[in-house]
Amino acid sequence: MKHISILVPSHAVLGSIEGPRQVFTEVNRFLAGIGRPPAFQVQLVGLSREVPAAGGLYSIHTHAVPGDIAKTDLIVIPALDGDLPALVRENAAFLPWITRQHSAGAEVASLCLGAFILAATGLVDGRQVATHWMAAAGFRALYPQVTLVEDRIITDEAGIYTSGGAFSYLNLILYLVEKYVGRDVAIFMSKAFQIDIGRRSQSPFLVFSGQKEHTDDAIREAQEYIEKNVEEKITVDELASRFAIGRRNLERRFKKATANTVVEYIQRVKIEAAKMSFETTRHNVNEVMYHVGYTDTKAFRTTFRKLTGLSPIQYRARYQRALETIES
Repeated sequence: MKHISILVPSHAVLGSIEGPRQVFTEVNRFLAGIGRPPAFQVQLVGLSREVPAAGGLYSIHTHAVPGDIAKTDLIVIPALDGDLPALVRENAAFLPWITRQHSAGAEVASLCLGAFILAATGLVDGRQVATHWMAAAGFRALYPQVTLVEDRIITDEAGIYTSGGAFSYLNLILYLVEKYVGRDVAIFMSKAFQIDIGRRSQSPFLVFSGQKEHTDDAIREAQEYIEKNVEEKITVDELASRFAIGRRNLERRFKKATANTVVEYIQRVKIEAAKMSFETTRHNVNEVMYHVGYTDTKAFRTTFRKLTGLSPIQYRARYQRALETIES
């Protein structure tokens, strides 16, 4: 039986504590029903025996504090809600316990914005981590030594797991159920909790707004120029000439400021404009493609799929149905 420690940090998102607890507990109930022993012992672990949640609307009664647990097999770090750097400091007493347990063989899973606490342990320096795409810029600024993969729902590297945004943490919990107990049980849980077990990317849900939380004014002007001229075919050389910056210097500064190359940024801006058009108009794929400055159908479809995980036709069908439902 695996011992699972679900942390209860200050200002945790209640659902990301109760959701994993429910799924792991339901696995035990299902196994009992088919004559198999329980797979998990689940405990809530807080820095105190009672932790307020949701701005004090609820109180969570924990089973233990870190000092009570000599050894655990899996630590689950839930999402946080609030000023993330401040909350990492507020919950810093968890960090040495997490690192000690990991050194003793425990695996660690962060859910959504719980990645901020995980990164603060130093365990993922140089590794890939997922978190909510809306927090990507803040995460990169705080933890530049960690490789953020903002399009991923799940990462699995050396016994450390992370999940993407919001309720996608349930995909990671199912992934762990499958790993620990088996595919058949994970499939049953996916049906019981109505979770899409096959979803591995949060790309269709990303909204690219451009990273402007930096101090390089010339690069910010270049970003704004790209965003205001989405229908144009903009090249790196053109930008270098327009803003009087050498090409190599422009590319270096652009990557440092935005975490994207110039070409990646242009592509993201154009595809974001295309997504918006699919979501709010009834233009067909070719009309949208030309509107965002593409003339090569294959290039547009390839780039769109790379950045969203869906083809333009699939994206248009999904979100125009949503538009029609709202309007009706």
